[in-house]
Order: sequence, then C-alpha cells, then structure tokens
Amino acid sequence: MGSYLIIMILLLHATIDAHTDPPLWSQPEQVHLSYGDSPDEMTVTWVTQSEVHGSAVEFGHGKLTELSTPARTWEFINQEAKRDNRSMWIHSATMGKLQPATTYMYHVGSAIGWSDVFIFRSQRVDAEWSPVLAVYGDFGNANAQSIAYLQKAAQMSEIDAVLHIGDFAYDLDTDVGLIGDAFMKQIEPIAAYIPYMTLPGNHEKKFNFSQYRNRFQMPGEFDSMMYSMKLGPARIIMFNSEVFYKNEYPDNYKAMYEQYHWLEAQLQNANLASERAVRPWVMALAHRPMYCSTMDGYYGHCNNPNNPVRVGLNNVTREYSLEDLFYKYGVDLQFYGHEHSYERLWPLYHDTVCNGTVNNPYTNPTAPVHIITGSAGNREGQTGFDKKPWSYSAFRSDDYGYTLMKIVNHTHISIDQISTDKGGAVLDSMILVKEKHGMGTFTCHKNSKN
Repeated sequence: MGSYLIIMILLLHATIDAHTDPPLWSQPEQVHLSYGDSPDEMTVTWVTQSEVHGSAVEFGHGKLTELSTPARTWEFINQEAKRDNRSMWIHSATMGKLQPATTYMYHVGSAIGWSDVFIFRSQRVDAEWSPVLAVYGDFGNANAQSIAYLQKAAQMSEIDAVLHIGDFAYDLDTDVGLIGDAFMKQIEPIAAYIPYMTLPGNHEKKFNFSQYRNRFQMPGEFDSMMYSMKLGPARIIMFNSEVFYKNEYPDNYKAMYEQYHWLEAQLQNANLASERAVRPWVMALAHRPMYCSTMDGYYGHCNNPNNPVRVGLNNVTREYSLEDLFYKYGVDLQFYGHEHSYERLWPLYHDTVCNGTVNNPYTNPTAPVHIITGSAGNREGQTGFDKKPWSYSAFRSDDYGYTLMKIVNHTHISIDQISTDKGGAVLDSMILVKEKHGMGTFTCHKNSKN
C-alpha cells in the first residue's frame, strides 16, 4: 500500500510538471506577402507563437532552396487591459533581385520548423501591364462573407494583388490578439500567394495602432501607415484617413501636417511630364470616405459638410483639404471603405456632380470618381442606406462582396463589384475613360451645371 501511494504521488508530480511547461509553437503561421520598396522585391512576413532564432525565407524559380534571405525577428506583446499580455514572435524577410513577371516558390521557417511551400509571381515592371486588383475594406474573422471567393481567386491567379483599405479581423487586438491570429490564418490562402497591401482603419487604433504596425510590413518609411506603388500604368497612393481624428490618432495635427505634405510631394512627382506619360493614372485610397449616402448620422461622413477627410481643418479655410489637393493634381480615382456597403458615385467635387457628358458620365469626367467598398463581411453586418440617394450617388448596394479593378491601359479602367450574396455574380460595372490626365484636366466648379 505504501509503495502504491509513493507511485501515485510521483505520477501526480509528473503530471503537474508536464502542465507547467508551456507548449512550443515554433511552426510558422500567418504567412503573407507585400510589395517591397522596389519592383524586384517581395516581402514575406509570418508569426511563430514561441521564440525562434535563425528564421529565413528560402526561395527560387528553379528550385526551392536556390536563394535564402535571413529574417528580421522581434517579439510582439499582445496587450489587453483586463487580461495578461501574450507574446508572439514576428518574422519578416525581403526576397530581392527578383526577375520580372517570374513565378517563384518559397517557404519560411527555421531549423525547427518550416511552412508549406507557396508560389508567387514577381511584379511586372512595364507600364503596359494591366493589373487586376481586389479592393475592399472592413473584413473580419466572423462573417467573412468574401473569404472563399478571394482565396480561390488568388490561388487561380485571377487577381494580382489585394488592396485592403482598413478595418481587419474585428479586431486584431481582440482576446489578446487571438482574433487577429485567426484572421491572419484565414487570409493566408490569399496573402501567401499574392501581395496583400493594407491601410489602417479606425478598428486598428488600440495602443497606437500597434497590432497593425507589427503585423503588416508595407513599403516605404512610414511604418505601413502611408506609401505609394507603381503598378502598370498607374500610381497608387495609400494614405491614412485616421490622422484627421484626435480620438483615433495620437498627435494627430502633426501627423496630418506630415501626411498632407507627403501627399503633395507624391502628387507633384506623379505629375512630372515624364512620369504621367508612362503612368497616366493616379489614384488615392484610404479608409474613411469623403462622400457616401449610408445612414451614418449627420456628423458621420455622408452628410457632414465638415467631414475632415474632405475639408481638412474646417469647411471655411479648407486648410489641408484633401478634396482640393486631389482635384488640383488630377487624382482620377479614389477608393474608401468604413461604410459597410458598396457605392459608386458620379464624378464629384464640392458636392457637385461633374459628369463627362449626359450619355457618358465616366468618359473624360471633370472631377475625380469615388468608390466606397466596405462590404467584404464582418461581425457588425451591413450599413443601411438613406431612403433617398444623394444626387451624387450613381449606384449602391448592401450585398456582401468586393471590388475588382482592372487597370486596362493608359485610357481605360474597369470596375466590377462582385456580389457574394449572388454567388459571385457581377453586381455593378463601370468603365472609366480618360483621354487626358494630369493637372488642369478637371474643370468642374462648385454649383456648376452638368
């Protein structure tokens, strides 16, 4: 009996000791790509839940281990006010000197664990390329209505990249980052195959956007908050609408000032004769819209004459007004999210519809075109519309789905809205035609008649 008791005590201690050692989570997960600082680069970022040293990406177009790049690794602490913090380790490496338009295979990991093998196609560098981009915002872990369609489109090479314009997971920080982890695993079948380009939204504001800044590694020097890309015949400028909101962004006036002048410098460069001749299209993307017709209240975005994304500091002086800046420098097309719906607007400036002609409103319009695309799916559901559309609203729908943009050539861009409610059917189509681009091509003025 004494021997039996001793054995049971030893087994109990062994069981307790086994449970005090945390499990090892050294296997790479949440693998995702993004464009690098130059067209011959592709950055890959991934996570391990335990500390791992010596991480790297191995890649090649002839064999998997043809080339290797060591990763930069850092500990990221998931914070939550009412729970203990949780650490994970983020790894990021840039594959460089890639041959244009070439298929590469790669995997990521270390001596104690490797990911699956993925493939991607490096960027075409010529302006004759016609990239197809999926554009959407407000995409979550729960009720991710568009996930299967996007996963399939990415793996079948039907889209070249994703532009996710704010609000992820709902939210990246929820449950000490576990919801963020789940979302990043969901998008891996998309983002491990094509670049997943991102912007912050209001749902990323916690702890000074730390979840967003750490999980996504975008090109440029601004911590993934703003950057620009040259894809085919277009310059695509990604900026941060959250700098306009004091309760969302620390030191927002300084950030707004810096971003405004960065945007102006980008647009001045884009309008050099040598640049606009090669890449005539210029477009801007952010999270919160300038205009819309959803029921977000008077002091929301749709029916707010003091919408700061539109007017800047105030509606009188319009200092730091992005609407005026984009009009001045001939920004052809703008995409926004935030409203959980899809809405295509008529060409628009200062609340005034500025169509090209009555029969062809999107042929040589005299003001920028705005698209709101925030219906990819999340736990908050869709945003209802005002019963009566505003005069600038051309088409609107609260179907779940996402936008496909094809930059066809120097004069044509096609926009299709895909409805996942209708099994992937095209819900809305528009072709934007611009025979002339650049400063001075917009001639619409407030209260003008069209």
